[in-house]
Amino acid sequence: MDTRRRSVHIVDTDAATRTVPGAQAIARAARLLRLVTAAGAEGAAVSALAERADLTRPTAHRLLAALQREGLVDRDDATGRWAPGPELYLMGTVAAARYDITAIARDIVRSLAVRTEESAFLSVRRGDETVCLVREEGSFPIRSFVLAEGVRFPLGVASAGLAILAFLPSHDVDAYFERHPDLARRWGAAHGEKRLRARLRETHERGYAVNPGLIVEGSWGMGAAVFTREGHPQWALSLTGVEFRFGPERIAELGRVLLSHAHQLTTRIAAR
Repeated sequence: MDTRRRSVHIVDTDAATRTVPGAQAIARAARLLRLVTAAGAEGAAVSALAERADLTRPTAHRLLAALQREGLVDRDDATGRWAPGPELYLMGTVAAARYDITAIARDIVRSLAVRTEESAFLSVRRGDETVCLVREEGSFPIRSFVLAEGVRFPLGVASAGLAILAFLPSHDVDAYFERHPDLARRWGAAHGEKRLRARLRETHERGYAVNPGLIVEGSWGMGAAVFTREGHPQWALSLTGVEFRFGPERIAELGRVLLSHAHQLTTRIAAR
């Protein structure tokens, strides 16, 4: 299996970061913050963070040390691993009042897990990626662990991002492919533009996305977009499980359950 397909992908910054003084350093620091957050409470070693951020180890360490002084990251003296810092928590609690829908979504995610017996998730779009916000375990004893809180994927890779990308305006989809010509190299041939566009069409026609083990072999996923009051796909509900649980008839049933729960959450968001 190509391990590159499981690595965290951070979106490249645009040309502005090369022309605004100090913007490159800010972009690099932000990239490291996203990677540290994606690593979760266990944290990550500086060597791994440097590799994923396309930085030299000394540069990554220097930026992490500066972020640590501001309380944005923290370093475990015993393991040397870097994890989210206390200042991120404080910032997050303030930002949550505006952006977070987990309070009104958690029972819906839990209901989805109970109804399907599969692990259920809520993800949010952040630029050209999705970020998992909520995970609820299903009761079926064999589970997939591709997705967890804080994990990011490019749009169109995991089922949540595929569902969101499928319902964006066509010009936004075209622009996305222009910005990311390397999806096939990073995530495998199935994520080349031609094949990915075909899955986007299927997702739009069906209403929900199906990922047939394209990230990790044998681990399937399904996703349905959740919309803002203005009709923009901003979140997604998704399910993951082992391949033999996703036969044609059950996929159709899971799709109906997914769409029902996604519609319920969209209605709640519109009523806020």
